[in-house]
Amino acid sequence: MPTQATPSHGKSLLIVESPSKVKTISGYLGDAFIVESSMGHIRDLPQPSELPDELKKSPVGKFAVNVDEGFEPYYVVNSDKKKKVTELKRLLKESDALYLATDGDREGEAIAWHLLQVLKPKVPVYRLTFPEITKEAIQRGFNELRDIDNNLVDAQETRRVLDRLYGYELSPVLWRKVSRGLSAGRVQSVATRLVVERERERMAFRSATYWDLTGTFTTEATESFTAKLSAVDGARVATGKDFSDDGTLKAASKSKVAHLDEAAASSLATALERASFSVRSVETKPYTRRPAAPFTTSTLQQEAARKLRFSSRSTMQVAQRLYENGYITYMRTDSVALSDQAITAARKQAAELYGADFVPASPRVYSSKSKNAQEAHEAIRPAGDSFRTPAEVKNALSSDEFRLYELIWKRTVASQMADAKGSTASVRLGAIAADGRDAEFSASGTVITFRGFLAAYEEGKDALRGEETSRGESADTKDDKRLPNLVEGAPLTGSDIEAVRHETSPPPRYTEASLVKAMDELGIGRPSTYAAVISTIMDRGYVNNRSGSLVPSWTAFSVVRLLEEHFAKYVDYEFTAQMEEDLDRIARGEEARPEWLSHFYFGGGEQGGLKPIVDNLGEIDARAINSIEVTPGVNLRVGKFGPYLETGGEVDTETGEIKDPVRANIPADLAPDELTAEKVAELLEQGKNDGRELGVDPETGRTVVARDGRFGPYVTEVIPAMTEEEVAAWMEAQPTEYYKNGRPKPKKKPKAEKPRTGSLFKSMDLATVTLEDALKLMSLPRVVGVDDEGTEITAQNGRFGPYLKKGTDSRSLESEDQIFTITLDQALEIYSQPKQRGRAAAKPPLAELGVDPVSEKKIVVKDGRFGPYITDGVTNITVPRSETIESLTHTRAVELLAEKRAKGPVKRKAAAKKPAAKKATAKKPAAKKMTVRRAAPKKSASQ
Repeated sequence: MPTQATPSHGKSLLIVESPSKVKTISGYLGDAFIVESSMGHIRDLPQPSELPDELKKSPVGKFAVNVDEGFEPYYVVNSDKKKKVTELKRLLKESDALYLATDGDREGEAIAWHLLQVLKPKVPVYRLTFPEITKEAIQRGFNELRDIDNNLVDAQETRRVLDRLYGYELSPVLWRKVSRGLSAGRVQSVATRLVVERERERMAFRSATYWDLTGTFTTEATESFTAKLSAVDGARVATGKDFSDDGTLKAASKSKVAHLDEAAASSLATALERASFSVRSVETKPYTRRPAAPFTTSTLQQEAARKLRFSSRSTMQVAQRLYENGYITYMRTDSVALSDQAITAARKQAAELYGADFVPASPRVYSSKSKNAQEAHEAIRPAGDSFRTPAEVKNALSSDEFRLYELIWKRTVASQMADAKGSTASVRLGAIAADGRDAEFSASGTVITFRGFLAAYEEGKDALRGEETSRGESADTKDDKRLPNLVEGAPLTGSDIEAVRHETSPPPRYTEASLVKAMDELGIGRPSTYAAVISTIMDRGYVNNRSGSLVPSWTAFSVVRLLEEHFAKYVDYEFTAQMEEDLDRIARGEEARPEWLSHFYFGGGEQGGLKPIVDNLGEIDARAINSIEVTPGVNLRVGKFGPYLETGGEVDTETGEIKDPVRANIPADLAPDELTAEKVAELLEQGKNDGRELGVDPETGRTVVARDGRFGPYVTEVIPAMTEEEVAAWMEAQPTEYYKNGRPKPKKKPKAEKPRTGSLFKSMDLATVTLEDALKLMSLPRVVGVDDEGTEITAQNGRFGPYLKKGTDSRSLESEDQIFTITLDQALEIYSQPKQRGRAAAKPPLAELGVDPVSEKKIVVKDGRFGPYITDGVTNITVPRSETIESLTHTRAVELLAEKRAKGPVKRKAAAKKPAAKKATAKKPAAKKMTVRRAAPKKSASQ
């Protein structure tokens, strides 16, 4: 291996991946180094159409990979990197040594290898990596120079070739059988299947209703607490976990639980009004909670989604900037391990900020589950041998950068802090009801006596509601609460005993955070690719993000069905995870790249490969693939212009087509699980009015019709198509244009005239809209007038409601009627007011619960940024996760608001002032002369 050194004369060229690293690293290295970036990969597999003509019909032609000769890839320099390569070659001629300092993962190793192949240096070449962009880390990199790791390069190249084979073989099948422009991918198709399967479960789900009781219980010392009915006559009261997805009690629960209906619960509540309650048992257990491990790429994406509402892509973009600017360590890692220096820094900072009692006697050591752990990277943590607090970096970072840095800092420091300690008390109380039934209630509360790591960080405290709840009911997490001192046999007074209705919920849709978690647990893909995979399935239109939930499109259903029925192995979770394990084995040098790819593509033994499966695919019934029976006799079809319902008419025995069917478009914003039998009937009824003629426009003589579109009902005019004779006459009348050589250019056919259209107002109905309504709608936008500067103001109807527009300045209107009635003076008055940015119309309350006796204001439940909350306009309290909106009563709402008032306002720390920064001059690392050792060329490749 090379020793730590730099040439004794001249300059050295050091190449990194990202241009944002250049300035920072240059400052540390000084004038002896030219630091330049490759701006990512400089070479890749070309599209087959970009290959030279002599190669298009060769074994390389189909994939830009020679499948007959060891799956040798044919690389070309990316067109947008040719100038960069020329510049790097020029700089290399001026240098005495080349240092390849790209990232230390597979992609970084591959970039270094490609640079070596393209630049063909005639000077000494050295490989080094920086897990963080700090002076100390850069110095360590020079102390640990090495050769390019060809095993890592092989693993990256295998993954790239594998994805090319998979996509290029399967995507054309989707084009032919589903729709043009679709794509299949080794990981993206499996991720899409996960989302589709969850939606299928939601569609098949049938809700179950069950009842229980809640009550308020008071001790002789007038201390009160709430408890919930848990057993009747010794039988446990049924809860959501006792029901199957079909809405029936599970077989194992039928004989063991008491399933209360409304009548039984109400009668029991009445029978307990005058009952004498007493404590039957009290159990106290010690409570201990350990801190979570430092962040991996996967857990960072999950927690940033929960706490910061970042998408996976945003998290990785912000983390990349933090890494490149020297604030955190490398952000693509499977490892939860911290270096000795990082452990020391975290423990020291925890002791300084929270006290010595908050740091355990011995350091905490975390181990990774991944066999490869992204080639031995550390966990994601603040950079350096001592950590900068969030207050120290706040003024240097953008808002998003600061929030993510703070999250990483808190998690890292907390990971080396002491356990949280406390106790959990569980109490059972009961009474004999007036009708003789034995009713038992239970309550529990956890009291934290020593916060430990919770003083710095609490994982998932503000996770998205319902994200990780067990199937069939909402999470029943215990809100921290203190129970009174209770002893067995003590009398209690019961009050406000009420019957409460519950309804089981379908399994929650995936969020980006929970999809990342599922992929990570299943071993699908790599954490470094999760953000790209989620972005891809959304960009392809397979999945939509609706208020944080991932909703599959009907096209995704067709794609997944085709792959499941004809390429089952390639969307199988275990098979996909095994491929990732195999790539890890190649990275460790335990598996050969050509042999593995040959087995995947051509097959071997009893295992069929991708090529023979595609070659022997047989006939696929595209109509069947794109059809789903949603109710008896009604099919959903995925068509060229979107999904639609179809029913009625006779089936043509030759073509399979339905004669004279009734069709109805499915609204673009309707989720698959919302297509209930009632909704199907409603859409089909609406579809009967699709194309209804409203009359003739007296000004144009054109017929006006009402139509049912994917994005809602609308009206439009029918423009008759030009006859062949009219087209010929139009073209004949056009002047002839000529090429430079004097040849006449062929004349283009006339473009079809675009008809006037107008979306129906929310107050209108497709079945009753009139010609007068339609002519008004098609006349929009309406010119209201011109302001003093000559800018036209228009009133129009948009996706988010009626609004005014003046240049690029839009203002919302209160009602659709205003579009036709607002005057210029009224419009100018609206524009004279400051624009309310980012404020939407107030949402109606989710529930109204009466009047609060303290504030004497109305109590309502609203939908807030972090979920539903109860408010009287003065005090706000989040709806506890253990309770549903439907189950909230006036009494319970008053109680929750009272508890919140008793706690007082939230205390906020004042922002710490940032100390004046001292300008540091970076010293150049010591350089010793070294023996030259070139990294051996891995293989020959065309450029």
